[in-house]
Amino acid sequence: MAGLSLAKRWLSAQLLLLWTLASISDCRMYLFAPAAVTLEEYSKANITITSSSPSNQSVVIQFNVTYSSKSNYSSVVTLPEQVLLPVEASSVSFNVTAHDVGQVTTFLLSNNTDNNSLPVRIRFMVVHSNVVSVISQVIGWIYFLAWSVSFYPQVWENWRRKSVVGLNFDFVALNLTGFIAYSVFNIGLFWVPYIKEEFLNRNPNGINPVDANDVFFSLHAVLLCLVYIIQAAAYERGGQKVSWTARILLVIAWLFALVSLFVAVAKQITWLDYLYYFSYIKLAVTLVKYVPQAFMNYRRQSTEGWSIGNVLLDFTGGILSILQMVLQSYNNDEWKLIFGDPTKFGLGLFSVVFDILFMTQHYCLYRRSSQYEAVSEQED
Repeated sequence: MAGLSLAKRWLSAQLLLLWTLASISDCRMYLFAPAAVTLEEYSKANITITSSSPSNQSVVIQFNVTYSSKSNYSSVVTLPEQVLLPVEASSVSFNVTAHDVGQVTTFLLSNNTDNNSLPVRIRFMVVHSNVVSVISQVIGWIYFLAWSVSFYPQVWENWRRKSVVGLNFDFVALNLTGFIAYSVFNIGLFWVPYIKEEFLNRNPNGINPVDANDVFFSLHAVLLCLVYIIQAAAYERGGQKVSWTARILLVIAWLFALVSLFVAVAKQITWLDYLYYFSYIKLAVTLVKYVPQAFMNYRRQSTEGWSIGNVLLDFTGGILSILQMVLQSYNNDEWKLIFGDPTKFGLGLFSVVFDILFMTQHYCLYRRSSQYEAVSEQED
């Protein structure tokens, strides 16, 4: 026991020594502030800047405005020119007043050169109504859940029928590729520090477009697509297989990713560009993935085996995502969120149009009984 106690003391002494050396070697003082502040127009807010450690001298913190959605940033918000962090103080607060709807980005600079190694950025966003912001966030979570849950009705349909006849394999293969590409894009921008820093250097006034729920959604989608494939291998599939057209499209997509990888390794493009190429693969897949399923339903004159629950949830998510874009555009007076990004808006609208087509096929055009379909398939 004496030997064990001596070992513990020695380990504690080593840890204390390492901590002391680290403290001595890194005497820099870091500033912390909210990355984004949202205010309702004509409102006020108190913002706190916190220091990692008290300073032995007064620190002057200046506000360097680098971006404003209006020609004069003071028409959006009123900011002090500078604030003073007193000696031995660990924080300082300042007031900001919102006026007109818009956005202002400012960097905090101080007379302490140790602080300038890690510049702190605050983005002020003035909106018409905080209530609209809350509604927009709620809608965002609802359509996120709708899209996430939309994969399960098809899994249940396959399990219930012990068959994947009616589920187009081209759709499954394209969907898997699309969500793998989307996952690579999300993981890179959310978890890789080098990529995140590269994005910030290229877009100093922008906000990282990837959140934790985006990463979860894409990885969850890949998992469910793999479940579809396992079910296709285990259940009756009626001789279905991936068409040559889909195979060629998949080969083109992955060859594009592979060639882009070599180009990135050769430093002809940045790794951020390489990640964006994966997002382009996802966009291209979304444009074509519904076509094989819709044509298969038309050819069979039936939607048997294609879950309408999947369609209804996807339609709900698509409508709510478009509604959120409209609300955000109104609340921020930034209609370019829709018209300035026609790809995102167009893809959402494209998905909704196909969902309407699938609902029309299911509820209006092909309402024959399953028994009739089975007899028809045997005759074919």
